[in-house]
Amino acid sequence: MRIVSKNEMSELETQAINEYHLDERLIIENVAVEASKAIIEIARRENLGTEILFLIGRGNNGADGIATARHLTNLGHKCRAFVLFSESECKEELLSQIKIAKSFGVAVNFIESALDFSSYVEQTSPQILIDCIFGTGVHLPMSSFIYEIIDYVNSTTPFIFAMDIASGIEGDSGMVQGNAIKADITLAIGFPKLGHYVTQGPRFSGEVIVLNVGLPRKFETEGDKFLLQPEHMLDLVNPRDKFGDKKVFGHSLVIGGSHGLVGAPILAAKASLKVGSGLVTVATWEPQYNELTSRVIPEIMTGYISQDPSQWDRLIKDLNKYSSVVVGPGLARTETARRLVLEILNNFDGPVVIDADAIHVLRKDEDKEAFKLRNAPTILTPHFGEFAQFAGISYEELVQKPVYYLQSLVESINCTVVLKGPCTYLGTTDGSVYFNYSPNDGMATGGAGDVLAGMIGGLLGQDPEVNHKSPLITRYEAFNRTIAVALYLHSTAGYYASEAYGVRAMSAQTLIDSFPDAFSSLEKDFDKAYKEL
Repeated sequence: MRIVSKNEMSELETQAINEYHLDERLIIENVAVEASKAIIEIARRENLGTEILFLIGRGNNGADGIATARHLTNLGHKCRAFVLFSESECKEELLSQIKIAKSFGVAVNFIESALDFSSYVEQTSPQILIDCIFGTGVHLPMSSFIYEIIDYVNSTTPFIFAMDIASGIEGDSGMVQGNAIKADITLAIGFPKLGHYVTQGPRFSGEVIVLNVGLPRKFETEGDKFLLQPEHMLDLVNPRDKFGDKKVFGHSLVIGGSHGLVGAPILAAKASLKVGSGLVTVATWEPQYNELTSRVIPEIMTGYISQDPSQWDRLIKDLNKYSSVVVGPGLARTETARRLVLEILNNFDGPVVIDADAIHVLRKDEDKEAFKLRNAPTILTPHFGEFAQFAGISYEELVQKPVYYLQSLVESINCTVVLKGPCTYLGTTDGSVYFNYSPNDGMATGGAGDVLAGMIGGLLGQDPEVNHKSPLITRYEAFNRTIAVALYLHSTAGYYASEAYGVRAMSAQTLIDSFPDAFSSLEKDFDKAYKEL
């Protein structure tokens, strides 16, 4: 599913009208038909009343709303629309839609104060409200009158739909000033918008349902931003060879674990094992080796690393017996750790996952050649704080423009980057960004990121396309799809862990325990996606 910016959506609509001869009124009609279907279905599911209120702006978002009110009225629902601007301020198409809607029995009121609206609501207590004030065309800050309406609606209305994007959310940045409509359901027109998934946007968007409004199908595959879905991974997950031995399924190496942080690489190694790695080795600094061996499970092999770099010759020589390397969980933030990470980048000819402390000790400008000169795929897996520190920007800058800074970093160091958060962004070397939107507060627990790093390493180690000595650009295609699978499985495991244990009680270990359910779910999603092709 493609995600678009405001400008991209405007260009697509213009193209649809000029090149595909879709009349603007026809698009509005398609929006109204599909929105009506969705509203009726959800109203039945939620056992909501039949009276529906519409808040109408002065532009196309308002026209979509009025047309939807007409369709719902024609289907037997009681609809009343409140236009929040004077008739002289309204666009011609909106006024035309109002004229049609009135003839179908839609009650339309032009109001000038929040009191006019609240008086009606208090008398009738409607359960459904449709926000059609601004859509992506909002200019912040809004007027005090609009803020009063929004505050009142959020505090009194049981169930809110937003048409395209909740009013008050800036369409590209997801920023909110003061307040915005807090939607239960957002009916995205044609494509989801950037503002649904960045900054504050997700807090106000609720569930995003995309309305198919008849735009040309070719628009879906264009662009550079996509919502991560099973169809992006169909070409990747190969059936396991029933006759393969453990070497066929890769040997992953996990390196990390300084004083007090040995649990981090152990979790990563367990995750690597549980996604199907044939062999897994976990290595830590020599002083922590005894603790590591006392805590690790017997299926995982162990090793130690001298804190004296002059003793690393054997380690470096042996690197290429592994099919993937994960470095960073609990590694330590020292100059020795930095040197170790650079040795791995410079000497290992397979896929490397750089996580946690390994990101912290590197310096983007000074070390970017180590990424660019590698003849194998590389991935960084920072959370927002680690990303900002590595990229040399403030945390606030990153929060406001995560996609922009992600694409800039990927281009600068020529490797894949996963920016972890409630919405996780996968930035790939072809310039695309995939959004894995699966907010889950139970995932905000120590070790969840270590589990993801181990999953990525384990899946990469099993993929023959990633480890084949073919051109790097070809290997990156399989590499990025493998990472997509890891992200999808990780968030799905998080869902099952939250269902089984609750968000407060779940932990990194329960994520790993939920892998069987996650794999089963993924297989069902694949089957469904294949049938829809």
